[in-house]
Amino acid sequence: MPAAAEPAVPEGFAPLEFGGPYFRALGPMYGRREADGSLVIGLHITERHLNIQGFTHGGMLTTLADGVLGLNIAIARGQRGAQVTVSLSADFLSSARLGDWLQAQVVITRMGRRMAYANCDLRVGARHVLRASAVFAFVDRELPGGPAALPSLADG
Repeated sequence: MPAAAEPAVPEGFAPLEFGGPYFRALGPMYGRREADGSLVIGLHITERHLNIQGFTHGGMLTTLADGVLGLNIAIARGQRGAQVTVSLSADFLSSARLGDWLQAQVVITRMGRRMAYANCDLRVGARHVLRASAVFAFVDRELPGGPAALPSLADG
């Protein structure tokens, strides 16, 4: 029996790998740079993303939002890592279903010397699935494996 064809990825998106093993388990993920330098992340919803009711699991959605928020803050700072989530709140507005293309987009609302504030919207087309807001604190610590263990910001 032939393997199922991979769903089409929207124009402008390229394969992307970032984050730790837990976050990468959501993938494969794809990224598209916006004119403002931010990165929109997209992925196809597969069975591993679903809860027992057949909808996207809330933990999966908040994990995606948290990772995309952190990545976009790192891009805006020009410095990967060395930040932690202080607060993350999420409003579940709808759900995504098997096969849907889910996109995550971030708007940074304030960037200080020690903290950043940002919002993330997850959407399937025009349908708003999740709205999240977060606060990140910048920490001064060595990353596991050192800076060389992480891809450059240019790689997403």
